[in-house]
Amino acid sequence: QVQLVESGGGLVQPGGSLRLSCAASGSVESINSMGWYHQAPGRQRELVAVIISGGSTNYADFVKGRFTISRANAANTVYLQMNSLKPEDTAVYYCKVDGTSRDDYVRRDYWGQGTQVTVSS
Repeated sequence: QVQLVESGGGLVQPGGSLRLSCAASGSVESINSMGWYHQAPGRQRELVAVIISGGSTNYADFVKGRFTISRANAANTVYLQMNSLKPEDTAVYYCKVDGTSRDDYVRRDYWGQGTQVTVSS
């Protein structure tokens, strides 16, 4: 099975920074993309940033210029550097991998457990 483990969340004041990490392990065979989503209470999950296997990136409009997504391919790890944080960034952040497992070689989405980010003074 493929497992994703997230870390790096916490409490920070407006204008501060956090760095999230997500490591994929287990029977991963290949990865098409790695991304971050967030979800606040009472709202649906939405895309924050994604990085494709070739290295290209895409960002939601509300984080452009503030967040940076990057990866360490050899370790199957993706990062999200979050700067100039705002109270509206408060949410649970989830890592997602679009990839295949050696168990069946079927392409599917894998999700991390989520990590809480709270921006408050």
